[in-house]
Formats: sequence, C-alpha cells, structure tokens
Amino acid sequence: MLSYLRSLLAKDMNSKTYILLFMMVILLSGLYIFTRQRIPSQDISLNHSQEIISGSFVPSKLKSESEWKKILTTDEYHILREAGTETPYTGVYNDEKRKGTYYSVGCDIPLFRSETKFDSNTGWPSFWGPISLDSVVLRKEKGGDDRIEVLDRCEGHLGHVFDDGPPPTGKRYCMNSIALRFVSDNE
Repeated sequence: MLSYLRSLLAKDMNSKTYILLFMMVILLSGLYIFTRQRIPSQDISLNHSQEIISGSFVPSKLKSESEWKKILTTDEYHILREAGTETPYTGVYNDEKRKGTYYSVGCDIPLFRSETKFDSNTGWPSFWGPISLDSVVLRKEKGGDDRIEVLDRCEGHLGHVFDDGPPPTGKRYCMNSIALRFVSDNE
C-alpha cells in the first residue's frame, strides 16, 4: 500500500514530505479512532440514572420486557414500555365524560378519578391530580429536559405532568389513553 502511494507521489516529493504525509495520516487516523470510542460514563442506561421525584414502584408488579410483550398489545407496549405518545385527539378517553376511575393498563392500579379530569384542549386526557400521590411515580424526563414523566407503579410510561393546570393543584397530568383503562361507576 505504502509503495503504491509512493509511486503516485514520487515525481515531485522528497523523503521529508513523505514523513510529514505519513505523520498526518497517523494523526488523523488516531483522532478518528479516539472520537469514535464511547466514554464509559455515557454507557450508563438512562433508566438507571433518572431521578425519581415522588412515588415508588411495586416490586411484585415489575416484569421482564419479554413478559410485557406477551401481555400488552403492540400499541400499549409502545406507549408504556417505549415511552411513546399517541396522536393528539385520537385517544378513546380524551372526550370521556362519565363518572368513574381510570386504571393503569399495565398494573391495574387506580390512578385518576373522573372528578379530576378537565378539558385541557391539548388532545390528551388531562387530570389535575391522581387519586393519591402514591398512585403514580414521577421522574425527570429521559434525555435531560425539564419535563416530568408520569409512570405507573410497574414502571410503565403514562404521560407527563405540567405546571399549567387548574386549581386546586395547578398541575396538568397529560395522559395517553392507551395507557389507561376506564371503569364507570355504573358498572
């Protein structure tokens, strides 16, 4: 390889130029390799480094990802386990008006009452508060932005909470319908 390069450049180059060219190739190769290596601290999973703000998971409700794939539909898995978001104004509970309780699809734990639901004009079911602060887990959003992620107690993504809700809490728990199961008080 080196002899091939030398023959291409031999006409107008002296040995000092070859050495300089060779050193440049080595330097650039080293920089490329160095920048392609991952720094060990970047290999830490985001799930393990996220700060829990409130609530806790129920160990008996936690499952492996392969178990979740067997239990949940494709859409439920995408929302709950991959932190997906349903398209606004498409969720079955966005316009739900009946009295009742909203449960987590993953854990079957009661999360919200219909009395706390309000029309936020965002396209997702919104609540000003959960049944109790222990009903959900709040943690800082993946990726480091300032949003607060709302999870059920079996580590499933439900949505986010924002500080632009109505009284008495001033909070807006913006949920994905797919992550919820509604049970009417009349059932």
